[in-house]
Order: sequence, then structure tokens, then C-alpha cells
Amino acid sequence: MTGALGSVVASPRAWVAIVAIGALTYGIRLSFIHLFGRIDGVPTRLQRPLRYVPPAVLAALVLPRLVTLGPSVAATLLDEQLIAGLVAGAVAWRTENVFATIATGMGVLWLFRFVVFA
Repeated sequence: MTGALGSVVASPRAWVAIVAIGALTYGIRLSFIHLFGRIDGVPTRLQRPLRYVPPAVLAALVLPRLVTLGPSVAATLLDEQLIAGLVAGAVAWRTENVFATIATGMGVLWLFRFVVFA
């Protein structure tokens, strides 16, 4: 490779960092597999906080796409992703059903993207 990107990819430091990060990630995952394979049940002190991991991950993935600013207030409020996210949030709050939340959010997004704002 040529150019700045080629020198970074060919750098031994980059490869050492990639291998070290990969080994560290593998070690962390393996430690949890090994730990939970050796104990019969997850302790309640650990079980309670782990219930909040899926909603936190979903929020971390979805919210940055919803919080975007348009060139005007009207454009921001009429963003199809924001509307679909608000509807999906209302469904999640009322039903507490992940499948219903995702299906409703995608349905509203497609409706607005391909029918209303087409």
C-alpha cells in the first residue's frame, strides 16, 4: 500500500496493538464463559444489574440516530427516524415487549420514509 494509510497498516506497532486488543477481548469473554460455567447460578447481586444491560445497549445504539439536528426546528421534528423512535418508545413503555417495539418502530419508519415523505 502507498500513502499514509499504507504506512499505518504496515507498521509493526499497529499489528501489535491489533493482536493485543484481540487477545484482551478474547480473554475477557473467555473469563466470563469460564466463570459462569463453573458456578451453578448467577448470584442475585449480579443478576439484578444485569437486567439493565439489554436496555442500556439498545439505548446506546438507537439514541444517537434519533438525536440529530436538522437545518430548522421543523425539519428536526419531522425527521422520520425521530417520529418512529418516539412511537417505538411509547410502545415499549406501554407493552414492555421488545418484539412489538422493534416491529412498530420499523413499521412507522418505513411508513414515513416510503409513503408519507416519499
